[in-house]
Amino acid sequence: MISLVTGAAGFIGSNLAKRLQGISKVFGFDDLSYGSKDNLNGFNGEFIAEDIRNCDYSKFTSKIDAIFHQAAITDTTLNEEALVDSVNVEAFRRILNFAKKNDCKKVVYASSAAVYGKGKVPMKEDQPPSPTNIYGESKVRMEALAREFLKENPEYSVVGLRYFNVYGPGEFHKKKAASMVYQLYLQVASDRNPRIFKWGEQFRDFIYVEDVAEANIRALEYGKSGIFNVGTGKPNTFNRLIEILNTQLGKDLKPEYFDNPYGFYQDQTQADTNLSSSELGFNAKYDLESGVKDYIKIVKKAKREDKC
Repeated sequence: MISLVTGAAGFIGSNLAKRLQGISKVFGFDDLSYGSKDNLNGFNGEFIAEDIRNCDYSKFTSKIDAIFHQAAITDTTLNEEALVDSVNVEAFRRILNFAKKNDCKKVVYASSAAVYGKGKVPMKEDQPPSPTNIYGESKVRMEALAREFLKENPEYSVVGLRYFNVYGPGEFHKKKAASMVYQLYLQVASDRNPRIFKWGEQFRDFIYVEDVAEANIRALEYGKSGIFNVGTGKPNTFNRLIEILNTQLGKDLKPEYFDNPYGFYQDQTQADTNLSSSELGFNAKYDLESGVKDYIKIVKKAKREDKC
């Protein structure tokens, strides 16, 4: 089996590419504008440093069996619509065209819980999308492209995965766009009071990146097409996240609350996981407490190695 992973030096893409190495030969695509070379440590596949918006897919002389499209601009505060459209939407159109030309019958792509905006929870795949930012809108357009492609090519399997709030190793390079789990960890670990929007009772469906990689494997094995939530179904407040971090790090730092300046901010996310469980057989292995515990262990190990 031969797989192509876009965004292979990025957060989710790097974790997925390494996971796929056990079952497939892997080609990794990334222009390193948003990814990190450090994330390629442990990746033994063939890496191609090119921009997915204009790369030459004709260089693949062998047949690609599966495409995992993870490359994207994920900054929800970015207002450059043309840029987001070219990277997230038009590049995906090129991916689908390449799949058709290469007769690659399996495409798995990253969508997002951002398509739900401030919709009611738990968020179900069949509720109308209501994105509140350009990033969410781009994911809605990507899903529309997939539906159009499948109307003309029903024999293909195209699976969209709506990731909820992903955290875990491989996101260190994302800085302000990194998960709140990582950002709050850095604050607590350095003995700073963790700063969150008033009054910390907003909640998120935090999902560990290991589980996200597993969801992609389940999508690979799925013989049909569809769109599925990838979350735990069990949200946690930011106050609860800080409690977990304090416990794991042996601290007792109180939150510092401040006003939320973002009108588009999602106050709550929670995945309805019934469809992904019944169709993909996907159920998250990690809850927030076990995921954070594992993550901190990896972060500490990485910091020790950096000092050596």
